[in-house]
Amino acid sequence: MIHPDLIKKQRWLLLAFFILIVTTAFISIGLGYSSISYNRLLPTLFGEGSFKEEFILFSIRLPRIIITILAGMALALSGSILQGMTRNDLADPGIIGINSGAGVAIAIFFLFFPIDAGSFAYLLPVVAFGGALLTACLIYLFSYSKRNGIQPVRLILVGVGFSMALSGLMVILISSAERTKVDFIAKWLAGNIWGADWPFIWAILPWLVILIPYALYKSQMLNLLGLSEPVSVGVGVSINRERFMMLVVAVALAASAVSVTGGIAFIGLMAPHMAKAMVGPRNQLFIPIAILLGGWLLLLADTIGRNILQPDGIPAGIMIALIGAPYFMYLLLRRDGPHFSR
Repeated sequence: MIHPDLIKKQRWLLLAFFILIVTTAFISIGLGYSSISYNRLLPTLFGEGSFKEEFILFSIRLPRIIITILAGMALALSGSILQGMTRNDLADPGIIGINSGAGVAIAIFFLFFPIDAGSFAYLLPVVAFGGALLTACLIYLFSYSKRNGIQPVRLILVGVGFSMALSGLMVILISSAERTKVDFIAKWLAGNIWGADWPFIWAILPWLVILIPYALYKSQMLNLLGLSEPVSVGVGVSINRERFMMLVVAVALAASAVSVTGGIAFIGLMAPHMAKAMVGPRNQLFIPIAILLGGWLLLLADTIGRNILQPDGIPAGIMIALIGAPYFMYLLLRRDGPHFSR
């Protein structure tokens, strides 16, 4: 049973992060190469702005902000699921190769298949999911042992190996491609929020509407998967089946996010850890907080990055990496060490 004080704390934190997201989004709208005066935001929002103000708000700023928040939420939830099912605090879709699998699939699709402008935005998440799922299945198969099933540490190590191999494949793919296409893939690799338009929002939104409630519904199952295997089996959990199902959910969330934001890592690593530090390790408590925290972190990184250097700015993926890489090292080096297997 969860203590009522923890539930109350969770609700206050959810409200606080929601307010933080709204506040950051409001500030972000008024910043940039082409700015909007803050006293003109509400009139413009209600259709009383000039053509320039409405174009900046509805065609540039608002879709970018929404897609950034949604992608951050998806990546944070994906990382939470991976950490729970692998019992490894270092699991992240960008670290264990899932993002790389999605990236290679997108690169192949972009370089070698005819692109229809009308369906491009909606096909990208599907293509990314196919590449990421294939990669995840290969990682799963190479990590599986008939005797011991899936070993969390082995899963992470195999994933890191696949990530390195797929990064090399990406270099080979773009080495002989056209300059314009190479530029697009380079921006994708850097984690540039490139899919900042309404069709990309409608493309990613159904994935989140379906998968976030499902993951929250399965949060108690993630608690059981986090226990030792004999205990999990003892309470009637089909470990391999549940792990595979949750792996598919994590892959779908990560693929839908990176298909429109590019190769962004560390959100799925940091957000769950920060949420656990606030309310503890129970999945039904920290996952909702991690979702909002992930959305806010990516929005903050993108807002800072695009306003440091004008007009192009610094990609959000690089800004997150500047924070996430030291945090990753901290987790590796802290005295009690990360929990590779609970």
